[in-house]
Amino acid sequence: MDIKQIKRLRELTGVGITDAKKALEEAKGDFDKALEQMRKKGLTKAEKRGEREARAGIVGTYNHDGRIGVVVEVNCETDFVARNEIFTDLVKDISMHIAASEPDNVAELLKQPYVKNPDQTVDLYIKENIAKLGENIVVKRFSRIALGELG
Repeated sequence: MDIKQIKRLRELTGVGITDAKKALEEAKGDFDKALEQMRKKGLTKAEKRGEREARAGIVGTYNHDGRIGVVVEVNCETDFVARNEIFTDLVKDISMHIAASEPDNVAELLKQPYVKNPDQTVDLYIKENIAKLGENIVVKRFSRIALGELG
């Protein structure tokens, strides 16, 4: 078993080393198959975490060339996760997505194909991060302002 594959699987899914090794063993060394299985397990756990209350978080911003501005509130369960680089990167990615895609509300945002990876929705991208961080994550609200648009 290649330790580099185990570490890579762990980084991509947020699981422990033992779980990553076990997944690779079950997939008979097929990294892609192991990754898919771990993502399915992680998403199942993420669904369960969705019931937990998220009261911590951050307000993120994004400004595109001084023409489009976004403010977004994304909540998680603890301040510890709110300060985590994975979480702050997620908030930046969501705010950039909002700037690019112009959703009207949170429900529409979650259904949209994610601009950095159109093969997945924003909701799926968030659930992958829930699996990595082990906490519920909720996009609470956002506002998008574009120069010259009436709102």
